[in-house]
Amino acid sequence: MNTLFSHRAIKVILLIFFLLLLSVSQSSQAHGSSTGTLAINLELKQQQGEYHPPYVAAWLENNNRKSVRTLLLWRKEPKWLKDIRRWWRNVGRKDAELVDAITSATHAAGSFPLSFKLTDDEQHALTEGDYTLYIEVVREKGGRALLKQKFSLNNQTQQFTLKETAETGAITFTVTP
Repeated sequence: MNTLFSHRAIKVILLIFFLLLLSVSQSSQAHGSSTGTLAINLELKQQQGEYHPPYVAAWLENNNRKSVRTLLLWRKEPKWLKDIRRWWRNVGRKDAELVDAITSATHAAGSFPLSFKLTDDEQHALTEGDYTLYIEVVREKGGRALLKQKFSLNNQTQQFTLKETAETGAITFTVTP
């Protein structure tokens, strides 16, 4: 009788364990799929004369003008990061580890399709609310462009086009829940 009881108890415990495991797995998959995406088509213009690829930063700020996510940072020499003025004042000078983690090389002129999950710098899903996308482009012996566009995370797909500048072509971005 004890052996029969213990086999049944073990089966029940295992069944409960697997049901809990399945529940946690489904919950995490549902949570992962609730994180939206931000797709950007960034176009850097070809310049005449001596050309230096620009330093580029793109980031998101919340409604309180606090940076919640640096999406990209393209640079060559760290000493010139301060020339990406707005990003440097708000983010770069305060978080050297983040700078190291997200930095990649500069890119020559061209079109760059990019996609990011709508998470903060700690990879937590952004909450519904109002945000601003900033893109700052700075080029040695060239121009400077600071583009920004407000948007809302509200479970609706949104598409925006940022106007052309001396340094960039028209930039489009789409927010998908």
